[in-house]
Amino acid sequence: MEDWKIKISVLWIIFGILGVWFPLSELSLPSYVVEIMKGFHEGVPPPEFMLVLVITGIIPLVMAFLSLTLKDKANRWANIIVGTVFAVAGIVDPIMYVTKQSAYSAYAILTGIVLVVTAALIVWIAWKSKQKT
Repeated sequence: MEDWKIKISVLWIIFGILGVWFPLSELSLPSYVVEIMKGFHEGVPPPEFMLVLVITGIIPLVMAFLSLTLKDKANRWANIIVGTVFAVAGIVDPIMYVTKQSAYSAYAILTGIVLVVTAALIVWIAWKSKQKT
């Protein structure tokens, strides 16, 4: 197995864990809980919230597996495309926290930066792997 595939796979696992951990950890923040609970019926998250959470967790983990199993050309393009989509999403999400002027903005921005850097590394390593072959 090639070294770049393992690096990308590990980065996808990191992204997936952080991508799920972040929204779950937000539930412990008082202002966020009050906002979310307004939309919850008897404290149960709406199905849309849970669906987005599951998708954000599944895609990176599936990409971790595919990064180890796909042929090189398909692997590179899948990682470049999906990594770019997640990097853009990672840039947009923290912007919402900055506009709220929350005390937890730094927390959200730091997590967003780590997610964007992880996704950017995935894209960069996939792009560079093309030049190695």
